[in-house]
Amino acid sequence: MVAVGLTASCTKSIKLKVLEPAKVGRAAQTKQLAVSPFKGDSVGLSSKIETVLSKQQIEGKAFFTTVSRNEVDRLIKEQSLQYSGVLKEDRLVEAGQLLGVQAFVSGEVSAASGQDETFYEERFRCLDKKCQQLQTYQVRCTRRNITLATTVKMTDVALGDIIVAENFSKHRSWTSCVDQMQRLPAISAGLDGLANEVARQFVAMLTPQYRTLEVVLLEDPDIDYNAQQQKTLEVALAFIEAGRYDKADRLLSSLLSATQERSYVAAYNLGVVKEARGEYARAKRLYQLADQLQTKPIEAINQAVVRIDKVIRQYEQAQSQLKQ
Repeated sequence: MVAVGLTASCTKSIKLKVLEPAKVGRAAQTKQLAVSPFKGDSVGLSSKIETVLSKQQIEGKAFFTTVSRNEVDRLIKEQSLQYSGVLKEDRLVEAGQLLGVQAFVSGEVSAASGQDETFYEERFRCLDKKCQQLQTYQVRCTRRNITLATTVKMTDVALGDIIVAENFSKHRSWTSCVDQMQRLPAISAGLDGLANEVARQFVAMLTPQYRTLEVVLLEDPDIDYNAQQQKTLEVALAFIEAGRYDKADRLLSSLLSATQERSYVAAYNLGVVKEARGEYARAKRLYQLADQLQTKPIEAINQAVVRIDKVIRQYEQAQSQLKQ
């Protein structure tokens, strides 16, 4: 887990990044990929997916190995595996075997369009200096609607079945009126943005991803702290805010020891620091200690006890996917 920072609010809370396994576990096990040209691909979606796949990194390492588009195109032409410039569906497995990949990504763009519609909006203007009298008038506006609909799938080369198939339907609208400075994007630019969004979402299904959690810190002592212990807590929280989890770890550890492990505030906050540093087993023990010490339900502690088991389970699944 990676700590992001502290949010500014009345209650201090730290943002943490947790590693979660790929949505499609089987896809995450398939690391050698090729991307075929898509049917009706006027937006370059297949190339965008190939680019995102090739750049996908987890913990600084490339997650996929992709065959270049030039190599795919060369094979398709040499082996006469295409129909109207697109790889034949019934030849995906054959092409994948010849390229030495585990899976083929293919798809179709079924809709890619932009349309403008005109409408009018009401405005008001003053007829006198004190604006006691108003006049209404209308201005002409244009709304540009852009739609992209696609199907993307991944086929297992060894088994010949579909690992994942996903339909994407994207729509965005932009509005501009004659009395505004805002310009409408070109239809091609809007479609390009939607295609990039589809590419990112599809690849995100295949790989472990980091998700941000917001975790509350406890600031008020739960037992009678002496002046030094109170200061230690305040300084520890300040170091958390500064991103110095090493210093916060030492301070909260000393505070927990000084209170003879009777303070759930010290135990819980130290657990948060351990969780931020990826020391999940220690974080779990500290959360359990805080849970034992609380004399009335504390929402932050209750959430932590439940959360840490899920974080550990998902982290282990993600690490397993990374090693396959």
